[in-house]
Amino acid sequence: MRKIDYMELALMQANKAAQLGEVPVGAVLVSAEGDVVAFAHNLVESQRDATAHAEFLVLRQAMKFLDQKFLEGCDLWVTLEPCTMCAGAISNSRIRRLYYGAEDKKGGAVEHGGRVFSNSTCHHKPEIYGGIKASYASKLLKDFFAQRR
Repeated sequence: MRKIDYMELALMQANKAAQLGEVPVGAVLVSAEGDVVAFAHNLVESQRDATAHAEFLVLRQAMKFLDQKFLEGCDLWVTLEPCTMCAGAISNSRIRRLYYGAEDKKGGAVEHGGRVFSNSTCHHKPEIYGGIKASYASKLLKDFFAQRR
């Protein structure tokens, strides 16, 4: 499977979130061997849980499935630049690489805002690759919020 396919899977999850009335963010966790271990989308509204972001959910699923507390060697693909909470979880999970689609100038914490991985208190920093299918991920978010207004 080509790397770009993982972002397509994450975008499929984001579309599912939008159909449920959730902010359209999707995530996919991939093992070092290239196997999809887990996938999720935002469920904040339906679960009435502020922590039910796609990244948080996919990390939890992967740890449970792999029966381990760290995800060393795994890569995370997410459609939107992670927030502070999710960036912290990514660091604590020891993700190898983070790939994300759209940047988030207001709520992002990877290359915007708090820049969690740049802080001296951050003990694990994944390799970061942003802007993957960003125009599609951005359009999905803009269309979703335009419908809400």
